[in-house]
Amino acid sequence: MKQIIDAILASTATRGSAVAPEDFAALPLPDSYRAVTVHSDEVDMFAGVPSREKDPRRSLHVEEVPVPELGPGEALVAVMASSVNYNSVWSSIFEPVPTFAFLRRYGRLSALTARHDLPYHVLGSDLAGVVLRTGPGVNLWRPGDEVVAHCLSVELESADGHNDTMLDPEQRIWGFETNFGGLAEIALVKSNQLMPKPDHLTWEEAACPGLVNSTAYRQLVSRNGAGMKQGDNVLIWGASGGLGSYATQYALAGGATPVCVVSSPEKAELCRAMGAEAVIDRTAEGYAFWKDERRQDPAEWKRFGQRIRELTGGEDVDIVFEHPGRETFGASVYVTRRGGTVVTCASTSGYVHEYDNRYLWMSLKRIIGSHFANYREAWEANRLLAKGRIHPTLSRTYRLEDTGQAAHDVHRNVHQGKVGVLALAPGEGLGVRDHELRQRHLRSINLFRQDPPEPTHERNGTGGLAARRVGSA
Repeated sequence: MKQIIDAILASTATRGSAVAPEDFAALPLPDSYRAVTVHSDEVDMFAGVPSREKDPRRSLHVEEVPVPELGPGEALVAVMASSVNYNSVWSSIFEPVPTFAFLRRYGRLSALTARHDLPYHVLGSDLAGVVLRTGPGVNLWRPGDEVVAHCLSVELESADGHNDTMLDPEQRIWGFETNFGGLAEIALVKSNQLMPKPDHLTWEEAACPGLVNSTAYRQLVSRNGAGMKQGDNVLIWGASGGLGSYATQYALAGGATPVCVVSSPEKAELCRAMGAEAVIDRTAEGYAFWKDERRQDPAEWKRFGQRIRELTGGEDVDIVFEHPGRETFGASVYVTRRGGTVVTCASTSGYVHEYDNRYLWMSLKRIIGSHFANYREAWEANRLLAKGRIHPTLSRTYRLEDTGQAAHDVHRNVHQGKVGVLALAPGEGLGVRDHELRQRHLRSINLFRQDPPEPTHERNGTGGLAARRVGSA
């Protein structure tokens, strides 16, 4: 593994690649690598424990696992950095079902996919790194290419997926419904998951946007989602979180007015720092949409709608960016304008949604389900990052061995934006090629950082590593 790291650091220390593709291809692969896993014999470890009290630090392991066999149309990637998404939290607490059910189903598809059906599951649906090997039939990517990966895994053997790959019957989320994910030193991906790494971002910054940026793009911007237009009022739940922080950026960049809902003064200030003016601190204003576990409170929906109109000059919202689910869905349907759209991509507070259908059908509102993004949408979202139009919302970086703590923090919602995880990268601040573009956007890039890293270079004048270690943060 040391040879791989040294080759990557030598390459990114120069304007052009210092290591030829054939040299990267000739680097010996280790027999095993470190990865963040859950184990099939521990799926009942939280039996009887309420969801909020389940602790990912107990279920997540960092261990050596064998390097998987490389198949046609696939690539092995040296992972410099990854990140924690909520699907990794779900995996770690074995909800709504243990992910081993996904792996068993995938393993039955073919002899090649049987590799994924293992008693351990390597998690992670984001990465930034360098291609090490490509399988037969891969033409676009070569060893040594610096890449990020989106998390859409498809087979595309059915006609259903060829208009929108998200409709492929064998559509899966890599690292959640497949094995060999990005929270590891090496990852196995399909080559059509790869996209160019933005040159002005560090490894950890580039690793964080993939899943959430693409999801927000499809949900708000794409014709497959809400189709947001200039002048729209967009209600964004959790507007400073992993998903919401990108939704807020897309609303601002697209000429819409985000109405940002957050849960603390600090998160409200982050939204204002992004450029949002209409911000609701739901904790400070005391919104409680449920009277008890069974009854919602329509009076609170009404009070919430009045507050929104105060911030928008008397207008209701055209679009609601929904992902909390059960806790907020009734209010979301109520406050949407006549003919407006609720677009939902998750249910972090519960999957069983309840709302008063009179406010939907009689006001001709729509509910749209949105799940991740197709390859084109993911590529467009990544292109906007590479151009500096959308920025990563990285707040903190953890070491690979501290992924359990990172998942715990996300589960408890004590984080802001996204949290990164260093895999092979020996420290923060590495991997930048376009320093000029970076300097133009440095404030926005660091907006969510609790402790921005000091400027670093890949190597110092004597050839030694000059990066700040994460452990010193």
